[in-house]
Amino acid sequence: MIGAAGRDLPPGVTVHRHEATRRAAHALLEAGAEADLVVVGSVHRSGRTGLHLGPVSHALLHHAPCPVAVVPAD
Repeated sequence: MIGAAGRDLPPGVTVHRHEATRRAAHALLEAGAEADLVVVGSVHRSGRTGLHLGPVSHALLHHAPCPVAVVPAD
């Protein structure tokens, strides 16, 4: 799901949506081979402060073949 932020993209930015049947990290790493940028969200968990990465964000930041942007959820 792209959400509200995906509807306000500047001209020239293309968003590709694909249904993945495998683990999210593997699918996103594979997609990153053809991407200029992979954008993923980070969920804030109650009782914690700051940005805490889940396993998918962590794997992408360490292994993606392209830049990765981790965006905190509202």
